[in-house]
Amino acid sequence: MRPMLLDHDDSSIAPRAPYLAAAVAYGLGWLVLAWPCLSGRVTIPWDAKAQFLPQIQFLADSFARGESPFWNPFVFSGHPQVADPQSMIFSPPFFILALFNSNPSAWAVDVTVFVTILIGGLALIAWFRDRGFHPAGAVIAALAFGFGAAMSWRIQHTGQVLSLAMLPLVLLALDRALDDVRRSAVAYGIAAGVVSAAIVLGRDQVALLIVYMLAAYAIWRIVSDRAPMSALTRGLAPLGAGAIAGLVLIAIPILLTLALAGQSNRPEIDLIGAGRGSLHPASIITAFAPDVFGSTGSSWDYWGAPSFAWHDRWGQTGLVLAQNMGQLYIGAIPVLLILLGLGSGILVRREIVFFTVAFAVMTVYALGWFTPLFGLAHGYLPGVSLFRRPADAVFLMGFCGAILAGYAAHAVLTPQPARTRPSNWSAGIAVAAGVTLATFTAAIVLAVRMDHVEVALQPLTLSAVIVTFAAALIAWAAWIYPIRPVLAASLLIGASVADLAIQNAPGGATGLPPSTYAILDPATPNETIAILNAKTRERASATRRDRVELVGLGFASPNAAMTHRLESTLGYNPVRLGLYSRATGAGDTVGLVEDRKFSPMFPSYKSTLADLLGLAYIATPVPLATLDPQAKAEDFPLVAKTAEGYIYENPRAMPRAIFATSAAPADFDTILNTGTWPDTDLSATVLLSPDDEREAGLIATRGQGTVSITTYTNTQVVIEVESTRGGFVVLNDLWHPWWNATLDGQRVTVLRANVLVRAVRVPHGRHIVTFTFAPIAGVLAGR
Repeated sequence: MRPMLLDHDDSSIAPRAPYLAAAVAYGLGWLVLAWPCLSGRVTIPWDAKAQFLPQIQFLADSFARGESPFWNPFVFSGHPQVADPQSMIFSPPFFILALFNSNPSAWAVDVTVFVTILIGGLALIAWFRDRGFHPAGAVIAALAFGFGAAMSWRIQHTGQVLSLAMLPLVLLALDRALDDVRRSAVAYGIAAGVVSAAIVLGRDQVALLIVYMLAAYAIWRIVSDRAPMSALTRGLAPLGAGAIAGLVLIAIPILLTLALAGQSNRPEIDLIGAGRGSLHPASIITAFAPDVFGSTGSSWDYWGAPSFAWHDRWGQTGLVLAQNMGQLYIGAIPVLLILLGLGSGILVRREIVFFTVAFAVMTVYALGWFTPLFGLAHGYLPGVSLFRRPADAVFLMGFCGAILAGYAAHAVLTPQPARTRPSNWSAGIAVAAGVTLATFTAAIVLAVRMDHVEVALQPLTLSAVIVTFAAALIAWAAWIYPIRPVLAASLLIGASVADLAIQNAPGGATGLPPSTYAILDPATPNETIAILNAKTRERASATRRDRVELVGLGFASPNAAMTHRLESTLGYNPVRLGLYSRATGAGDTVGLVEDRKFSPMFPSYKSTLADLLGLAYIATPVPLATLDPQAKAEDFPLVAKTAEGYIYENPRAMPRAIFATSAAPADFDTILNTGTWPDTDLSATVLLSPDDEREAGLIATRGQGTVSITTYTNTQVVIEVESTRGGFVVLNDLWHPWWNATLDGQRVTVLRANVLVRAVRVPHGRHIVTFTFAPIAGVLAGR
């Protein structure tokens, strides 16, 4: 490949003015397409709010309080937030938002997402300029990239959206690093490494695929150069500098995440588990008719694969995918341009063929177990087995498709003699027409066979009209461009914006009224939240910090504990500590009543573990006996009946800190498996595993002692203790190997006590015990 950009001061660089106009055009299109959220009419729904918004609010609140956000005490009785890929701690856009906004609203988070998409689109336009591609093609590519396929239909997957949004920045810096012959090449290389690190720190499957694609791109740039050895020599310094910069930034966070994966409920996902997240081949129809299967409606109306309708007619697919995860629509004009480019041979030119191949590879990956190649990737490509959904590659399909569409527009709008020969255009037109007709025919046949013609008719008709208009507009623009270039380009861009605004408009999966997530507003009028806050604060003392459970109060409720600083035994997160999940039965979420699963060790709210964790209040929309048949009314007084449901009190909830005068051995695995505890008073005796019991020394005294929590922050707990004969300070917070402790400033062992919590042995007298969360030291020590 002969680089288009040899020197940023060279006169051969495309003039700036047309690309500035392109940036303005894209900005206007961005404003139109993002306006439903920017105006506050709708908000990005589902995981963007239920999972990610509280994480960002926790991050901002921690900064405002001057605390570390590395440990989260508000969900799952404590969670190593620094190692969690969902935490947003290492996401530059949200890190900046949290620094300057101590109380970010849903709207502020939405704006941050769309501003990041805006920046990514502008970087893509700059990359088109560097390559010498047409500015109108740059705008079409930027619009399709930012508002097409998964970037539109799966915008609620905030981490993955941000990973892809930053990709154009890396591509721009990487190409400049390889093209620039001056000293700035190293600076561009470092920039590429830094932004790549930000993407990797998203620690999602989109980031993993981006890393593989960027590595392949850098290799391709070198080997396809007319002088590969010269290109390699020229690229060593910038690529090396970028690699070093990136590795320095990602090393510790990735080590932390890998350690968490090993401690978690899902250290690895097998081929079948991952394959259930494959893109069904029928989803290809959505590249032309995005709502043909009813993706914007309810799950009962959706008839794509997988769905209730598909199962009734075609048998169980085995897939586990939400109805918006297979959407490929990037606009009628971009799709037709891609087909035109493929049929005419435009997209196999050396300057663009990498993205054609990358698009094909990502398509095969997304199809998952529908091709034999995913099995090879799952078995041999590092990182693939950590993720459960190959359909995530739809994000990269949209990105590569956007570039291909922009390049095809460049070819269409570039005057002779640079155009492909007319005979090739005829072949391209034939391919575009044939594939389009075949796809619509397949959609009709499928609708007939599944008795969904009536449901599919309206979206198919609308899509057919839009595709026909797009085809006519492309033909007219190619004809009129030599005479009215601005008019031709403006109409293609304007039509693309209108198309995306109609076909990819906010729906049930991509935009809901902000009131849907009122419980995640820090100033919410929610009565249940207000009562829980009042009750837990009223009972707080030097030894007591009550925990709560929010069960079945709706999809947005489990992580509301983070928003309102309620310490909860549950939450919403697909990644949890395996020991805690095993002990408590905690699942991904408890948005529905039926999501609350009990375990042998936590068989009921009337259980030793519920008391040990200090679970004092349970909020649920149904009577407690419905949720937990073993719970008797006399054991759990009704505190309040609210608009959301019922709040019950567990009067047996233990204090957060206690002083134990004796220790006894216990088989923790037996307790976990059977739920049978030794006949021991846990308010006076601490249970230790045999190893810890030997280290601590088995003691039983008749002494007395008191404890008092003097400091309690996210990552530090300070307890004053005074006793006559010594014993144990027991902190009923979740034990984790990255917690350290000191006794009067001297390092001591944090014992895993009572299966799940922390304890420290103390001698008689008055002492200060300090628990400190030290994740970096812990992971470097192999804990």
